Amino acid sequence: MDALGINLGYILMQILLFVILLLVMKNYAYAPIIKVLEERKARIAKGLEDARQAAIARDNADAEAKKILDGARQEAAKIRSDAAVQAEETANGIIAKAKEDAKAVAVAAKIDAEEERNRILAELRGQVASIAIAAANKLVGEALDEERQRALIADFFAKVPEGVSGAGSEKAEVTSALPLTAGEQKSLQDALKASDVDFKVNPRILGGLIVRVGDQVVDNSVAGQMNALRDNLR
Repeated sequence: MDALGINLGYILMQILLFVILLLVMKNYAYAPIIKVLEERKARIAKGLEDARQAAIARDNADAEAKKILDGARQEAAKIRSDAAVQAEETANGIIAKAKEDAKAVAVAAKIDAEEERNRILAELRGQVASIAIAAANKLVGEALDEERQRALIADFFAKVPEGVSGAGSEKAEVTSALPLTAGEQKSLQDALKASDVDFKVNPRILGGLIVRVGDQVVDNSVAGQMNALRDNLR
């Protein structure tokens, strides 16, 4: 070795120093560096995993938010639809109620008008009777007693036509020119032997009665007699 110019002791010393340096580096530098690198790798891996979990959570949150939003939209649409249906039903109900009220008002007004007309006609009955009695007195040339006057008035306004007297029926309809008194109505009901009699007033018939019993109609009104006379004269 000396012939080659190599100092074996120096080489061994260098090798020993290198080994010592390597051991020192391994124990005091390499291991901590590896540990730091492993910890950093673990932190990076954990950060990536956390990022992945966060992305999954965000996607789930977005999906849930979309689901909730879609549900809210559907609920809102249903509420609007139900509100529209309810509003239409309410409007129809109001219209129907208004029509019913208007109909009821019209019926009530008609009834009130008929009652007022009948009241006025009832008040006129005395005047008409007085005029008729005065005319009868002129025609016969003598004064009629009160009983005879009442009989004539009753015959003129409330005499039952012979064709239907005692015919008998559950229902009957009697039309007179002026409102009949309660007594006249009872007498007619007894004469017709009907359990239900509908009394109507029509001044156009002038006098007498039009009686409907079942399908039978007997017109003994003054207007009817005048029409029959006119038809016979043609």
